[in-house]
Amino acid sequence: MRLPWYIYLALRQLRPAGRRLGSVFFVLAVVGVALGVAVLVVVQSVMGGFGQVHRERIVDTSGHLEITEGGYPFTGAFDLAESMLERPGVVGATPYARGFVMARRGNVPVFPPIYGLAYGEDPVFAVDEYLVQGSFDDLYDDTIFVSNSLANRLGLFVGAEVEVFSPAMIDRFESEEVVLPRVFEVAGIYSIEWNQEFIPGIVSTLRTMQELYGLGDAVHGLALRLENDADEVVVAEQLRSELDTGKRVLTWREKWADFLWVLDLEKTLMLFLNLFIVAVAAFAIAIAQLLTVVRKTREIGLLAVLGGSRGGVLGLYCFQGFFIGLLGTLLGIGVALLALAFRDPIIQGLSEMTGTRETLIRYYYFANLPVDMKAGEILRIGVLATGLATLASLLPAWRAARMRPAETLRVEQ
Repeated sequence: MRLPWYIYLALRQLRPAGRRLGSVFFVLAVVGVALGVAVLVVVQSVMGGFGQVHRERIVDTSGHLEITEGGYPFTGAFDLAESMLERPGVVGATPYARGFVMARRGNVPVFPPIYGLAYGEDPVFAVDEYLVQGSFDDLYDDTIFVSNSLANRLGLFVGAEVEVFSPAMIDRFESEEVVLPRVFEVAGIYSIEWNQEFIPGIVSTLRTMQELYGLGDAVHGLALRLENDADEVVVAEQLRSELDTGKRVLTWREKWADFLWVLDLEKTLMLFLNLFIVAVAAFAIAIAQLLTVVRKTREIGLLAVLGGSRGGVLGLYCFQGFFIGLLGTLLGIGVALLALAFRDPIIQGLSEMTGTRETLIRYYYFANLPVDMKAGEILRIGVLATGLATLASLLPAWRAARMRPAETLRVEQ
């Protein structure tokens, strides 16, 4: 199969005869596009990895679904939990109560959120996985877990005692009753600093929370965990149609919509900003091809004399940009995949050289760099890069196609 003449000439101009490594323009243009694509793929994969880790941690500490009555206490949660566990796809159901209290040690008061959880064999709230001190087996009605930030603010440690006042106690103050605070022993310290509902927070048993808030047998909600392949949106719609009208069913995506929106926005902004790297490479392609058109004015005129159409001349230079973009995209994706494969040794080496490894773990909670590579995103990046390189060739191609043969042949070179 013979190539069209304009494609053949496009490839010949990119790699002139007698030059083993090809033209400098061709090599630099391909490298420029490859570097831009590599940066885009690496950044998007890493941002996707961070987002995926955050999503997994949200599900670990909040579950897939939440059944409430709009924040009002309701009874019958344990019977509801048993019925939920009989549904296909539901693997965990944990009643809970939450609110705010005043915690005090010495003369330092703090007003943290508090979660009271009814722990069973398979709890929805996997707080025990994030304990940095203490043991999950030591959580009783007279002990609590505190967040790392609350421990730092009050100087708490495992075995320390802390006084807790609830809103129900404050109401009794107004009636001039003598109210003593509940004194709890710290049984453990957890680190879930990225979850705003747990910082600076307290985790207790559900009975403790019910006593503090005077709830009796009522709870504030029921958290559900689903199987990994279950669709929480479908299950939520089914529950909304089956439960009482007063019950509200929220998926974890709806509950954390603002946070997830920020994650997606950051990823989109990183794509937009790093796309300028490819745009710079495309701009360099346009300049180089404009110079080529000026330098080869007589050759372009000769093509018209020999019967070459304006569309063929236009296709010649557009195909050059397309070929450069395609080759640069493939090379950039290969470089990105290689860099991502060795990301952890690279990050560890740089962090050890700069002494920032502990900082990464402390503030970003990642010892290794997470990655979530999606074929669809890599394909979109490749199409964008190739498209920009092709568009960059339109101006020089249009200029070459508009040249008049009689005028081009009179040009002295």
